[in-house]
Amino acid sequence: MATPRRRELPLPALAAFLLLLLLLAGRAAADDASSDDRGHDASPGCNNKFQLVKVKNWVNGTQGTTVIGLSARFGSPLPRTVDEAHRTFAALTSPPDLCSNSTSKLTNSIALAARGGCPFTAKAEFAQAAGAAGLVIINDDEELYKMVCGDNDTSLNVTIPVVMVPHSAGKNLKDLLDHGARVEMQLYSPNRPVVDLSACFLWLMAVGTIVCASLWSEFVACEQIDEHYNQLTRQPGPNSGTNNTQDKEILEITAKGAGVFVIVASVFLLLLFYFMSSWVAWLLIVLFCIGGVEGMHVCLVTIISRIFKGWGNNTVQLPFYGEVLALSVGIVPSCTVFAILWAVYRHSSFAWIGQDILGICLMITVLQMARLPNIRVASALLSAAFVYDIFWVFISPLIFHESVMIAVASGDSSGEAIPMLLRIPRFFDPWGGYDMIGFGDIIFPGLLVAFSYRFDRAGKKGILNGYFLWLTVGYACRTFPYLSCAFPDGWTWSAGAAVPGSLHVRGYCGAWLDKRRTASLVELRKKTGKFSRRSLNCNLTEFVCKKAVASFNLIN
Repeated sequence: MATPRRRELPLPALAAFLLLLLLLAGRAAADDASSDDRGHDASPGCNNKFQLVKVKNWVNGTQGTTVIGLSARFGSPLPRTVDEAHRTFAALTSPPDLCSNSTSKLTNSIALAARGGCPFTAKAEFAQAAGAAGLVIINDDEELYKMVCGDNDTSLNVTIPVVMVPHSAGKNLKDLLDHGARVEMQLYSPNRPVVDLSACFLWLMAVGTIVCASLWSEFVACEQIDEHYNQLTRQPGPNSGTNNTQDKEILEITAKGAGVFVIVASVFLLLLFYFMSSWVAWLLIVLFCIGGVEGMHVCLVTIISRIFKGWGNNTVQLPFYGEVLALSVGIVPSCTVFAILWAVYRHSSFAWIGQDILGICLMITVLQMARLPNIRVASALLSAAFVYDIFWVFISPLIFHESVMIAVASGDSSGEAIPMLLRIPRFFDPWGGYDMIGFGDIIFPGLLVAFSYRFDRAGKKGILNGYFLWLTVGYACRTFPYLSCAFPDGWTWSAGAAVPGSLHVRGYCGAWLDKRRTASLVELRKKTGKFSRRSLNCNLTEFVCKKAVASFNLIN
């Protein structure tokens, strides 16, 4: 078997490597609604909870696209099921802003009025006085403003539902009514399910990816795969004088590189924040496809060669490449076509399947290539990621007036989003949407979990007295709550939105470091009586050190 050749990753390459994989973790809110008002009214008639509202509509009997709106602090509560909601005709108000008594007929209709000119409560009272069955207010932008009561609204008695819709959706309905179309509406606010099963599947994918990547080299890869790790590199020909080109590349992360990551990643994130456009989004999609093709190719070649032993030895001659595996010749085009099809149909309802397959294969390959050499580097890397995530997710709004990380992850105005995340539709949620987890929430903990498995093997530890099992359980227990974390008033965040992936394991990393340092010093004192590193010149990843020596290298 060829011995893996280890080399340290240069700082610029390390920064770019981590940047592409970890910088763009998706952390956007799942439900797009915002507020310009932070107040909380408790006066009678103005103490409703804000609720997302489904506004179903029909134009001349044909059902249109359902619009998502936001209910007001005042008014009657909305039905919870579509069966309880009534299908009612819509009518435009006159004046359009409904800041005075309407001259148009609104009896038993849902009034459609524009925002502005007077308080929301005044519009609701005028609509109710005209006999309207409900009021839909068209906002002046695409956000959803929280409609609250004024200081003088102490005896409000609004008994009709009041809902705000985005500008584009409301203007479309208004234009249809202006042209004489017959528009019907149905307003209701369904409850979310208590258990989000889609989040459970996403949790299994995240944990499974880390476990699979950690165990891959022992249970999936075999000798012939180690010798042909990069199947599209040159194979040694008859005149080849060395086999070093066949050594498996290991990119060893350094403590210095972990610090540089924060600076380079922050600069690149700011560039994306200020210059994000459709062509930049396309560039990231292309990079994701290239990485996904390589990852999918490596995984498929490894698995197929493991099942069919002889297939990993058949080679062919290709121009410019020389001798390559015949298996790769057939797999690379298939993976390329798969990635191209995903890019073409990435906005389809089934595109998440292809995105998850490419992403999982990419992360498994990355966790095979990038390795932590010791717990000191792990602490430096996770600490750097901790500072990076906390600043750009939670502190950046104080400087840039919005979260830079969320703004970049949300994509540009054309609707293109960054694909560096796993996602799965909420099949059982009436609101739809996706549960998501960014690559950073998997790769950062995965580096430490994979390292713990290699360390357990070096020390010949069992599954119960080693660290791999317990770090995996810790990551799984820490990740699960954030995949289905629901907040009051119906606001639900995407996977990992509230807590960065590095936080999942930072506590375990620090605790492990302290425990290993104490245990190793005690053991070394018994065995050697001293702690000179000169006599302990051995590398953990070679798996030839004694347990005590490996422990010393682990923490130093």
